[in-house]
Amino acid sequence: MSSKDQNLSVHSDVPSAEGFKIHIAVSDWNRSITDKLLKGCQESLQECGVAKDDIEVVRTPGSFELPYAAKALIKNNAPDAVICLGCVIKGETRHDEYINMAVAQGLTQLSLVSDTPVIFGVLTVKDDQQAEDRAGGKYGNKGIESAVTAIRMVHLKKSFVKKKKSIGY
Repeated sequence: MSSKDQNLSVHSDVPSAEGFKIHIAVSDWNRSITDKLLKGCQESLQECGVAKDDIEVVRTPGSFELPYAAKALIKNNAPDAVICLGCVIKGETRHDEYINMAVAQGLTQLSLVSDTPVIFGVLTVKDDQQAEDRAGGKYGNKGIESAVTAIRMVHLKKSFVKKKKSIGY
């Protein structure tokens, strides 16, 4: 089933996030949309056990600046994961393609080199209606999906932590 036929924010069996520090970088560009993403993300994190004080939010002017904000959060705060929320709506030029590609590549590279899950919660849509549909509308809320993804990735990372052996190896 394609994503256009379902609400992607419906989830079950999300593990507890109690004790996790999850930070969020959110773009001010298209703020009417990104505020909805942020609200869904924060509520979902708290519902899953993340303490309000363990959720830090920073704002960027646009989505292009999200990789830098995520890097600064990781460097200065050592969160368990960083969620990046934004909304890039296609215009008359190909500007959106350059922004989307740069952000996706930057966040991917940061996640790999920092060994911290960095979640891509950026809407890359054709028009305002698609953005509304994915920010709490008929296709769910990408902020909720991003929160669930962050929690699952932190659990995945923690599952790979090797236990120290008592005899030295």
